[in-house]
Amino acid sequence: MSTSFSSYNARTGEVLSALTASTPADIDATCMAAAAAFPLWQASSGAQRATLLRALAAGLEAARESLVPLADQETALGPVRLNGELDRTAFQLRRFADISERGVPFEYTDDPAVAGVPPAGHPAMQRWVVPLGPVAMYAASNFPFAFSVLGGDTASALAAGCSVVIKAHPGHPQLSLQTHAMIRQVLAAQGLPAGLVGLVQGASNDVGVQLVRHPAIAAAAFTGSTRGGAALAAEAAARPRPIPFYGELGSINPVIALPAELKAKGAELATTLAGSITLGCGQFCTNPGVIVLLDAGPADAKAVNDAFVQQLGLALAGQNPHAMLTQGMRKNFDAGVAHWGEAGADFVVHEVAAAGQPPRPVLAQVSADAFIAKLALREEVFGPGSLIVRAASVAQALQVLQAVGGSLTVTVWGAQTESAEVQALVRGAMAIAGRVLFAGVPTGVAVTAAQQHGGPWPSSTRPESTSVGDAALLRFLRPVSLQDAPAWLLARQGRPL
Repeated sequence: MSTSFSSYNARTGEVLSALTASTPADIDATCMAAAAAFPLWQASSGAQRATLLRALAAGLEAARESLVPLADQETALGPVRLNGELDRTAFQLRRFADISERGVPFEYTDDPAVAGVPPAGHPAMQRWVVPLGPVAMYAASNFPFAFSVLGGDTASALAAGCSVVIKAHPGHPQLSLQTHAMIRQVLAAQGLPAGLVGLVQGASNDVGVQLVRHPAIAAAAFTGSTRGGAALAAEAAARPRPIPFYGELGSINPVIALPAELKAKGAELATTLAGSITLGCGQFCTNPGVIVLLDAGPADAKAVNDAFVQQLGLALAGQNPHAMLTQGMRKNFDAGVAHWGEAGADFVVHEVAAAGQPPRPVLAQVSADAFIAKLALREEVFGPGSLIVRAASVAQALQVLQAVGGSLTVTVWGAQTESAEVQALVRGAMAIAGRVLFAGVPTGVAVTAAQQHGGPWPSSTRPESTSVGDAALLRFLRPVSLQDAPAWLLARQGRPL
């Protein structure tokens, strides 16, 4: 395993600093420290958990002036975006503090005894939830605050009563180290063990594999590529004692635009969609990677769609994406666009960027038949590009969705009036997505009670779970039924021992 790696300036490629990767001994020690901290934390009250989470939010905000410039150097995401993301991260921490304080991690079902023989009669039972244990958290590259060291996975795991071992992302290692140093100060100030929130790092895949294999780890949460997530999920399943692996993976997030909607406000929607495609240089897991147009229905449907393609092309050509997070991501984006061409896509917008400059937006177009037939057209191309798919009918649009298989989101524009065809499209969207939108664009994921950020494979490994929103907490809790429990135990009202 490589023992050194570097932090890079995302805009220039310049090496900012050399770092030392965690060794197998380091990983073992960090996991064992998390295991030692877990019994204390699982027995903590909601108020104790809330106190820690709020202090972490305050610590993050207090360190803003040093963290944001560092994040900008390592990611090129810009101070406006990064300050907003830091605010979101603090909001998440405080939201899970509130959830803990309300007692959600200790909610239980009381099922009193019923006299008589089964099936009508049954003993007294209570159904509790208890934390799983130390959680391995794999930070994402594209959200250096909100899905990284103190992101939603860490916040929800701590709120659930779990200790955490974070695998820092090598795309922003200095930021990760500085954020973790702040966490350690907060833990020390509250008299909590340092092992409650541990950190391991390194650019080699070996670090992540050793972490998920460690016997002290009871669950894992991951945000990243389908390939990387699939490999780690396989490792989690192959352990002598398999563990839950909650992976948020690749997603192409289809947008279905009905002709009547485009006829009414095509120019406006084209501008909005172009901004979504290039937001953050297209490096969002909810980036709208496929736009499905129906050349059927009204007599002028095809003409309306042709006009929208032109409008979207013009809107995209006027966008100026910033540099991508890493040189590797840029190479993968260029390769993905090339695969579109090799698979027969026609390019609507495809300006080659000057040497050393950020990528230019890309828009390509294919038939639904080609999209359904060719896997290369259905793979995520992570960056500022999107693929238009022209469907000849609602039935063929549904086949397009089925070919996608699973997505974090599907957007349906023009579903305001109920009809059999609209019902079919909404039903098809709900069958493959965790979130279905009927207005706006999929980029932007609200942290709220009803959010679902997870869908069928390949968008996630566990379609019943979410990595964003209040229900993210549930990933790190498991149910236990207590039958004919003694009074002293029932008096705890769901709080673990």
